Amino acid sequence: VQLQASGGGLVQPGGSLRLSCAASEINLSIQTTGWYRQAPTKPRELVATISSADSTDYIDAVRGRFTVSRDSAKNTAYLQMNSLKPEDTAVYYCYAFGSGLWGQGTEVTVSS
Repeated sequence: VQLQASGGGLVQPGGSLRLSCAASEINLSIQTTGWYRQAPTKPRELVATISSADSTDYIDAVRGRFTVSRDSAKNTAYLQMNSLKPEDTAVYYCYAFGSGLWGQGTEVTVSS
């Protein structure tokens, strides 16, 4: 049973990345999936969620720039991140609320 997060990397300010969270042996379609991030020296924070009913929510800092989605056929959740800023630099984690399962984290660095 695992969540496999991927898609992080180094990107310039204003650039885009898409993070993926692939699930095995659990069904993301029947539970809320969240994307968290943790920057150095800061606590982990919830960035975005998508519910089993496809309802989405975002923190103010990313609303309008990030989009969370899910592909039920692939059992994968995504976080599309546009107009990235240096303050978005962090390790990003996905979390399946119903299963209580964390992905391993993928690092995003926004720098010129």
